[in-house]
Amino acid sequence: MENQKKQQLYYDITVAGCKRSLPICPLNENLSIAGFVIFGDVELTEKAAAALLKKAPEYDYLLTAEAKGIPLIHEMARQHGDKRHIIARKATKLYMTDIYSIEVRSITTNRLQHLYLDGGDAALIKGSRILIVDDVISTGESLSALEELVRQIGGNVVGRMAILAEGDAIDRKDIIYLEKLPLFTPDGKPID
Repeated sequence: MENQKKQQLYYDITVAGCKRSLPICPLNENLSIAGFVIFGDVELTEKAAAALLKKAPEYDYLLTAEAKGIPLIHEMARQHGDKRHIIARKATKLYMTDIYSIEVRSITTNRLQHLYLDGGDAALIKGSRILIVDDVISTGESLSALEELVRQIGGNVVGRMAILAEGDAIDRKDIIYLEKLPLFTPDGKPID
């Protein structure tokens, strides 16, 4: 019996002048997504950060959810001259006190998750202008959870940004993004 290996399909995209081939990955039996990961891609992270900053509203702090948005907001903060940025963690840490939390279900995670903010970060958010940033916005669940955390703490969300908007997020007027990313059929064809 011969073991047949399925050929990996790719989607080519250019973001902030960087051309990348993204692997198309099955999400379920009816839908596939293109895997967009900026971890380790210094060139793309730097150029996407610069392009997003050109479109960014005035803010006091950048906020993202752990983990794929971390290199992006770090680079945005570095280029902008910010001294701090804020990360909502997926687990509590020993050093965290006065913790705020919220539940979230992401398209790329098949289970309910929680996001946590330390009381020190919450103190920075309270009364501040917060710009929420992520690598990809798709269903908007992570974005909504971050917004709710900011609202509970008493901050003001002044914008929502991502490198890519995927699926229904493409048509949203309340987010700023650099490029559109389609969803795909199981055989790798873009869904319009």
